[in-house]
Formats: sequence, structure tokens, C-alpha cells
Amino acid sequence: MSIRDEFISFVDDFRVVSPIISEEQRKGLLRRAVHQHGLTVEDANRILELSGLVIGELQENYFEVLGILYEDIESKTNSEIADRVASTHMKLYRESLNSGGRPRPDGRSEEQWRRLLNQARDTLTDPQKRHEYITTIQEKDTFIAIASRTTGHKNMSLIHEGEFEMGSDDNNAFDDEQPIHTVFLDDFFIDQYPVTNGQFKEFLDANPQWSRREIPKKYCDIDYLKHWRQNNFPSGEANYPVVNVSWYAAMAYAQWQGKRLPTEAEWEKAARGGLINTQYPHGNSLDSTEANYDWNEGSTTPVGKYPANGYQLYDMCGNVWEWCLDRYEKHYYRNSPYRNPIAGDDTFDRLNNNFLDIKSNRVLRGGSWRIPALLVRTAKRNAESPWFSLNVIGFRCVDQVLQRDKSPLPPSVL
Repeated sequence: MSIRDEFISFVDDFRVVSPIISEEQRKGLLRRAVHQHGLTVEDANRILELSGLVIGELQENYFEVLGILYEDIESKTNSEIADRVASTHMKLYRESLNSGGRPRPDGRSEEQWRRLLNQARDTLTDPQKRHEYITTIQEKDTFIAIASRTTGHKNMSLIHEGEFEMGSDDNNAFDDEQPIHTVFLDDFFIDQYPVTNGQFKEFLDANPQWSRREIPKKYCDIDYLKHWRQNNFPSGEANYPVVNVSWYAAMAYAQWQGKRLPTEAEWEKAARGGLINTQYPHGNSLDSTEANYDWNEGSTTPVGKYPANGYQLYDMCGNVWEWCLDRYEKHYYRNSPYRNPIAGDDTFDRLNNNFLDIKSNRVLRGGSWRIPALLVRTAKRNAESPWFSLNVIGFRCVDQVLQRDKSPLPPSVL
């Protein structure tokens, strides 16, 4: 397969998952074509024009918004569909009105959520609008495939399998970032945002053994959820990244979600956003319009405030350090495996099933709001003890496409 055909294949796969892309995503695809596939901008633009991708504002999946399966209404009359949509809309709208106006876990205000509910209702109850909407996100069979493929992966980006160059040999590189080496990763999904306070509270409500009051001290330090009161995060910060969480707590949350923490290699590939040999997720320079770092905000900021990288991922540098699955090994890159590397003697299954027995330092990536540009580079590595907590440490989760680890949270683990 030629490099041009490789890019066409990548775009075709991307179109299946996300047929409507933003201008920012288009630029990310162009950067990938130039830096990773060696194409000219003109050739890449031509491929995108012929691909069937729709450039515009990303559309919500209105079926998911209302919690309706396409298959359930496919054979219904227009009147039956309208009744189903209207009744579902009314129930969700009333729930929103009764919520007290608190911020939602997805970052929207209740007012924004109600506007989205209205858009979904107006689009799906009108036969012409509904037809145009489904056509826009491709033909019926493809739409159903999209729906089934992305179930459980809302607000996650699909990172396609393939090679990337991991590490850094530039003048700013630390010893543990060297040498640059080629790594192959299988497909995986990764959260577009760090896990938020609102999301973590849902986990604590369902698993009180991980709350600040109940968690045994061997699984955290004195700063665990330091700023929470009565098992609740600071007022108005539902959409801020959760901080002061230990690696153990991050692992437990990920398993509760049916996911896991990213490996160090997965995290770095995702952070690079398809770019090659660049220092940051957006290129070789960084300024205060692109990330929260070097005290330019004085604290954490809501997730998604700064621009996404080429994979539509936010806060991949700055804001908070993010826990990874791996044990930290300073010279690991000297003999790292080629395919799906993970430092340490543990397999994915052993780590997920026995994470409470882990004692060795775990990798942290991405930098935080408190440190300078040099330390928020994509290749920068850090590590702490798994029980360590600090107001600059958070996490995000991944899920593998075909080999999803469904190990349940161990019963009565605490």
C-alpha cells in the first residue's frame, strides 16, 4: 500500500466513526497527511474533498441525547415516532428543570442541555428534518454501524492502530526520554477530557469505600480529595478535572467505568495528535492561548477550555498531570518492546485484577498548571508513588476497541 493509499484508508476509517468534522479536525488531518504520510497539502486537501467528510460544526447524536435506539423507531409511522420523541423529550426536560441549575457532569449548564433536548426533539419529530439528519450522518446502515460502534465511547476519540515515534532526542530532552524508538499500538479509545469532579463524584456515590472518609490510608496520602467536603467537590467546579487522587483511586474509577488507565505509550501517541517530532500537542511552540501551564491561570481550569489537538483531545499538556498504567523505569526506552509496550512485569490482566497490591512508582504524563513549558512537553516523563495525591494530579481513561477488559471492581476490595 502506498503512503497515499495509507492516508486514504485512514480517512475512510475516520469517516465511519465521525463523518462530520470540525475545521480544527480538518487541519489535524492535513497535519497528519504531511508529517506522517509525506503528502503535500494540496494532495491531502484533494483526498479530503473526495472522502465524503462533511466539514462543519460537529453534530450531536440526537438519538443518544434522547436515549432512543434508531432500530426501535425505524419501522414506526411518523406519528408514532413523534409521540415517542415528544414523551422522552418531556421527561428529560422536566428532570432538567428540577435539577436546581447545578452544572452537569458533561460540562453543559442545564440551560444548554435543554436547548440540545429541544434541537433533538425538533429534528427527529419532523419527517423531512429527520430524513436530512440521518442522511447527513450517512446512509441508514452506516448510521446503525456508527451507533453500535460508539456505544459506551461518548466523549472518547478513536486512535487507530499503527506506529509512532516515541520519546525525544532534542536539546530539551531528559535522559529518561531517550532514545526515540518506534512503537506499534493497537486501536484504542481515549477520553477526550480528563475525568472531572462531577464524574468522580458519581463514582464515589456508587463506591463509598473510595471516599475521603472511608478509604484506607495505605491507598492514599493525607492530601487525597483534600478540598472536598462532605463527599462533594468545591462549589461550581463540576467540570474541573478531579485532582488529589491516588493511582489506586484512578484505577478503581477506570474499572468501574469498564475501562482502564492508558499505558505510557498510548498516552504519548494520543497527546501527539498525529504530529511527528514536535514538542507539544500543537507543534514546536506553546503559548498561554493553547494550554494552562506556568501559573498563567493560577489553578486548574475547566476541561476543554483550550484547543484540542489533532485527535480532538483536550488538556494533553498542562492543567493536570495524568496517571498512566505503567511502572516508571528510567531507562525503559533502551529496550522497550515494539508492540503495545507496558513497563513492569505485569500484564494488563494482572494489573487490573491486582492493582491494590502494586507498590512501585507509576508514570505521570502531561505536566500541570504550575510548571513551565519545558516540563509540559509531550515526551516529558514523571512518576510518583501510587498512593500519592496532589492538587496537580488527575487522570483520563482508555478502552480498547476489540479486547475490552471487563474485569469488575473487586468486591469489598477495601
